Amino acid sequence: MVFRPLVRLTFGFTPCPNDAFAFHALVHGLVDAPFGAEPVLLDIEELNRRAHEAELDLTKLSFGAAAAVGTRYRLLRSGAALGHGAGPLVVAREEMTLEEAAGGRVAVPGRETTAFLLLRLAVPGLGEVAELRYDKILDAVARGEVDAGLIIHESRFTYRDHGLAAVADLGEWWEEETRLPVPLAGIFARDDIDPAPAEAAIRASVEYAFAHPEASRDYVRSLSHELSDEVCAAHIELYVNEHSVDLGDEGLRAIERLTSHVSPAL
Repeated sequence: MVFRPLVRLTFGFTPCPNDAFAFHALVHGLVDAPFGAEPVLLDIEELNRRAHEAELDLTKLSFGAAAAVGTRYRLLRSGAALGHGAGPLVVAREEMTLEEAAGGRVAVPGRETTAFLLLRLAVPGLGEVAELRYDKILDAVARGEVDAGLIIHESRFTYRDHGLAAVADLGEWWEEETRLPVPLAGIFARDDIDPAPAEAAIRASVEYAFAHPEASRDYVRSLSHELSDEVCAAHIELYVNEHSVDLGDEGLRAIERLTSHVSPAL
């Protein structure tokens, strides 16, 4: 059955395999919801920027950016990317220490990303930073345009194909420091949207994805056609988990711990 609600809400998320997998059912009307979702597919840093203007009804948002957005959006308990072994990596053309890498010119996927927050927490004396879209960083490192790169999403599965070496796993660093999962990004509802039905709809979509894992295959491939099936599957397995269904107490503690290091919006 396909549900066709009259009310439609804009829903910003990334075209990455994990989001396509998790939100396919809601976008295609496969779960009962009091609204339809109009997908707005953007890079995570672009979603972070747009949240400052509250452009979208629902949006994925880096936890590193959430405090600066302030009360314009409220966190939903479902749909998050949060877990163990899922953190960003620092890579370079040759083996070196994290401090050596951070002392050079480092490409980052955005100053509001959780990845950049984790890097600043791990290496307070960070050197020069170059902002690039996440999928441009590996090539920039390989060409020598930067000394190191901070990578997220599927890049953690493909950096070796560019002849690069892992310098540090910031997820491992975070988990050793806190004994908590890495909180990367969550789904937020704008402050004029009732969060309860939105949260229920997101949760139903994630649960549908787990119950019907092949249903979203064509949608995932249509948005990630440059990635292999193996990379798409690994991406989904890493970033969509029990915390995507519900953050749980552990997830909320991790978010609180991370966001305590970010200054709120003025």
